[in-house]
Amino acid sequence: MEVQALTKYVHMSPKKVREVTRQIQGKKAQAALDVLRFIPRKSARLIMKTLKSAMANAENNANLSAEELTIVKAFVEEGPMFRRFRPASRGSAHPYRKRTSHIRIVLSN
Repeated sequence: MEVQALTKYVHMSPKKVREVTRQIQGKKAQAALDVLRFIPRKSARLIMKTLKSAMANAENNANLSAEELTIVKAFVEEGPMFRRFRPASRGSAHPYRKRTSHIRIVLSN
């Protein structure tokens, strides 16, 4: 049985979040929490929050034990982008995009 958790509209680019997500794929849930605890990045905290939510979903909704859970899939999807403009010389403006992402973690026993 598969259980999942989803964190949407995270204000961080998907590329930065994927770097950390690749390190926990295929690991046991408890081992992944230990790995994430020692990664000094904001994305690691966000992924840890999503992983804990998925583990709670498994225990409360599906009656699965947290010690037996394995991360089947952990992937990051691109969310909506905020379009902003930075002032430039001679009264012009340069556009840039503030990216967001959706973090999805799927657990199985």
